[in-house]
Amino acid sequence: MRFLLIVFFFSTIVGHTQNSISLDACYEGLKANYPLAKQGAILEQQNTAELSAITSKTLPQFNLDAQATYQSEVTEVPIPNGDINSLNNDQYRTTLTANQLLYNGGRIKASQQLQNSSTQRKQQEVEVNLYQLKQRVNQLYFSILLIDDQLLLLNAEKEQLNSTLNEVKSGVKNGVLLPTSDKVIEAELLKITQQYKEATNTKSKLITSLSTLIGVTLNTETSFQKPFLSIVETKDLNRPELSLFNLKKQEIEQQQNLLSKAIAPAVNAFATGGLGNPGLNFLENDFSAYYIVGLKLNWNVFDWNGNKKQRQALNFSKELISNQEDVFRLNTNTSLHEQQKEIETLESNMAIDQQLISLQQEVVRTFDAQLKNGVITTSQYIIELTKLFEAENQFNQHKTQLELAKANYNTLKGDLN
Repeated sequence: MRFLLIVFFFSTIVGHTQNSISLDACYEGLKANYPLAKQGAILEQQNTAELSAITSKTLPQFNLDAQATYQSEVTEVPIPNGDINSLNNDQYRTTLTANQLLYNGGRIKASQQLQNSSTQRKQQEVEVNLYQLKQRVNQLYFSILLIDDQLLLLNAEKEQLNSTLNEVKSGVKNGVLLPTSDKVIEAELLKITQQYKEATNTKSKLITSLSTLIGVTLNTETSFQKPFLSIVETKDLNRPELSLFNLKKQEIEQQQNLLSKAIAPAVNAFATGGLGNPGLNFLENDFSAYYIVGLKLNWNVFDWNGNKKQRQALNFSKELISNQEDVFRLNTNTSLHEQQKEIETLESNMAIDQQLISLQQEVVRTFDAQLKNGVITTSQYIIELTKLFEAENQFNQHKTQLELAKANYNTLKGDLN
């Protein structure tokens, strides 16, 4: 039911946002459309079938047997002149037996609990695998945003150079600037065109990968919304892997519970109806019907502590899982610390980037005036203009990387909305 609600919710969103998509919508698309997500419904159906098979053991069990035999010898009664006919060498028997479980120490219920626990563990494994793909979504999404910023800067640089080119051509025509000054700018414009095509091709590849991953049709016209994330400071992790560790322990506990029930006695009622020649009276040499009813007790009273040792071995399995959880927490907290340091470094770099941009803007303004007056060459101007756009590109790159670092931090922490 929960899976269907997610699919419905996401399909509603996508229906209105095909031309615009957010990071959260990509997360929902991953969870709803990635092929791995379908395993949840399959596991639920499998669990229903398994539980039905276990429950059927509480219902009467019927066995039909039939046999025809020929014996080289038959039982004879050693009474001289007795009026007892010898049995036939060919004998026939057909029986229908019904067995009804009356008591087995709770093994059926324990088996059902183990089956439910196993299914929950498998479903959580699917959740874990899907969650781990979110970092891949982060990388693709923010790489696309980074290229978008790069394309905007290339367009801005192109506009700036085109504007300067007109002024330079006027200066060349009037003899103020050297005849080849405009050619330098035109060459730079060709480089920008080349960079723009390369960036566009890279963006197209990234969009195709993201579209395939989340199951949503995207193209280069799709607008990718910029998220502005904040880090949620919590003391503990909220990762699905932690739930998986707990479910694994619970499954082991259910296995131990089932083993403890296995040493209890089992009591069955049975009824057998048959037709045979001979019947129960083996001295009657003819077909006759008969029946047998009774109770049957089955109890392994001594198993050399095999059951107990199996339960003890499962305790070690629980300890191994606890150790795996400790390792996971340690590694994740280490990664969180590294991610936090990266966030602090990027924030510091962005402050420096803004200072560099401000200083370089002053330099470009000065060189622009000098170029128009023929004091400097076009090449000198382009060098400083390129430095300005490189500084702006560096700032945008750090800004996008900062949001990616925050997204990865929240993904590591498990604090995703």
